[in-house]
Formats: sequence, structure tokens, C-alpha cells
Amino acid sequence: MKKYNIPVEAALEVIGGKWKVVILCHLIEGKKRTSELKKLMPGITQKMLTQQLRELEEDNVILREVYNQVPPKVEYSLTDYGWSLKGILDSLCAWGEQHIEKNHLAEPETR
Repeated sequence: MKKYNIPVEAALEVIGGKWKVVILCHLIEGKKRTSELKKLMPGITQKMLTQQLRELEEDNVILREVYNQVPPKVEYSLTDYGWSLKGILDSLCAWGEQHIEKNHLAEPETR
């Protein structure tokens, strides 16, 4: 088992990085297919999305559900363990909104 100096290191190992929190915020809204997530995050590459989804699945934060049909259908959703992050994600979103408002109000208007 890996040793951490402070608990936030363990949390950041699971949800750290540019895209994982964004993925989780979209999955709070409900199940999503890979293509839906890609459309919601136009800046992410397919390779990075796949990698991030795999890592979140390995950490038991999300569930990958494969439907036995043609063409194949795969959906991602939060596990119960993933739902335990909801409060943290809500707080991050609220802080982000305040940050945007603060910086927007601080910017001088240009015409």
C-alpha cells in the first residue's frame, strides 16, 4: 500500500489532473456514453478521455457498463463510492463560479 504524507495526496491521486473532475461533474448529471462525454469536453482527446475513464474505473469511482448489442453500447456512471465525491465536486463548482465572477468583475471592459 502506498504511503501518503497528507490525506489530500490520496484524494488527488484519484481525482487529480485536468479532466477527471470534469468527467465526474458530467456523470453527476447521469449516465453518459463516451461520445457524449467527448462532446461535452471538446478540448480532450479521445486517447486522454479513454485513459482518464480507465483510471477512474480502476479506482472504483465510475462504473463501465457494456450492453450486449450491435453496435456495442458502453455507458459510464458513478459508483456509490464515486457519489461520495458529490459534496467535494459541488464545492469546487461553487468556488469556480465565484472565481469566474470575481475575475470577470475585475476585468476592465473593452469596446
